[in-house]
Parts: sequence; structure tokens; C-alpha cells
Amino acid sequence: MDAHSNVAPVIIKRKKKGGGDGHHGGAWKVAYADFVTAMMAFFMLMWLLNATTEKQRKGIADYFSPTIPVNRVSGGGEGAFGGESVFSEDQIAQTGTGASSVHPTEERQASGALGPDQARKDQRRKDDNALRSVEETLRALGGETMSDDNIMRHVVTRLTDEGLIVELFDLPGQPLFEGETSTPTTLTRDLVAMISDVFSVVENRIALRGHVRSYPVVLKHNPVWPLSVARAQAVRGLMEGGRLQAERIERVTGTADRQPAVRDRAADRNNRVELILLRDKP
Repeated sequence: MDAHSNVAPVIIKRKKKGGGDGHHGGAWKVAYADFVTAMMAFFMLMWLLNATTEKQRKGIADYFSPTIPVNRVSGGGEGAFGGESVFSEDQIAQTGTGASSVHPTEERQASGALGPDQARKDQRRKDDNALRSVEETLRALGGETMSDDNIMRHVVTRLTDEGLIVELFDLPGQPLFEGETSTPTTLTRDLVAMISDVFSVVENRIALRGHVRSYPVVLKHNPVWPLSVARAQAVRGLMEGGRLQAERIERVTGTADRQPAVRDRAADRNNRVELILLRDKP
């Protein structure tokens, strides 16, 4: 008998290792996580586009695209680097507006032109200040020189989007024009002369608008339209005969009885002329 016949044979079993593509693999989880993250970012983006303003979106875009500003227009800061070092990690574009910030300082404005919205606001503020100054001057002048006659009772002023409106109107027994004509009374001449002197210190354009009271509808020839225009024209003649340059008067109009000042359309209070110091064109 062979001496090696009782020795058990050696069996080598080789196992094949899977490549992770079976049921228990993990690669698909990474891909799915990336997909879910991308979808979440997409829906966040859609929500932000719908829930934010253009300026807010600009700020968000600047936040995710940080830059090291070397100019006040880009960074919106004070001084060359907004008080920070050029290597400061916090010094990034803040709003992307720079000199067109909502409340820019003189240093920011000196670095670049204002944005259109801010420029309009600044122009509006300058106009308001100039027109209010004229209004205050007019009232002071009327109180100092006309206190005896108290003709300023015929004047009201108001600041509107159109400009400074100085309204002259009839009072009982004290009309601006003689009868139902366009001939100015002495009262009107004094008032227009005073207002022309005040208007002459500025360069704004001027508009004139005439209004009259309503007349009975039974009249064959209702004078409201020609009379309102004629009275505005008469005031134009008085202004141009003084210190005021004729080219500053931009328009002369009449509105007849279409814009009454009081409920009673036939009241004398509706007889009035508006002298409008217009705002400067942008």
C-alpha cells in the first residue's frame, strides 16, 4: 500500500470578490445623494428668483462670487478698501452698487456716477429744497411789504409732482379781473409783480393755467373756455413785462370750469390763475 494513500487531499477554494455593482453596493447612494442635492439647490434657486428683488438677487450673486475690491465702486466701502486690508477675508463685494448705494457718502459718490434711481431721488430732493425756498421767500416778502392790504389772502401755495403751484384766486368783493373780462385789477398787478420778482431768482421754467367759475347752461355763448385762456394770457403779459424772461414761460393753458376748487361750481372762488414753477427736467 502506498504510504501517501491515507493523506487527505488539499482543496483550494477561490472566491471572486464583487465589484460593488450588486444589490449591496454603495456607489448608487453617492449618485443619488448628488442628485437630491442638485434638486434642492434648483428649487432653492427658483424660490429665490420669485421671492427677492433685483437688488437682493444682485447681493446674493456678489456673495457667492466674492472679489477683492480695489475701487469703491465695486466694493461699496469707505476709503480705498472700505477700512479693511486688501487680504481681508471679510472684504468682499457687499451690494455691487458702490457709489449708487441707497445712502452714499461723499467719498462713494466721488468715485463714480450714481445709479439711475438714486440720481432721480437726489434730483427730486434738490428740487424740493429749491422750491420750498422760493415758497418761503414769497411768504416772507408778502408779509413784509403787503401787510396793510393783506393781499396774500388771495394766494395759496402747494408743492406737487409738477412743481411749486402759486394760486391766485378771487375773494368776495375783491376780484382778480374786472367783471367778466380778462383785464387785471390793481390787486392782480401787484400780486403778479411780487411773484415775478421771487421767480426771477431761480431759473426753473414756468407754466400758467387759468380757471373760471361755471356759468348758466342756458347761455348761448358760454365764455368759460376763452375766458380761462385769456386770463392766463393776461398774467403772462404782466410777468413778461417785469423782470422775467419771456422764454422761461413754457406753456399757457385754460381749463374752463372743469377743475373747480370748491363744491359750488358757480362760486367766485373758482376764478383763479395758477403760476407754476416747474421742476427741472431730469
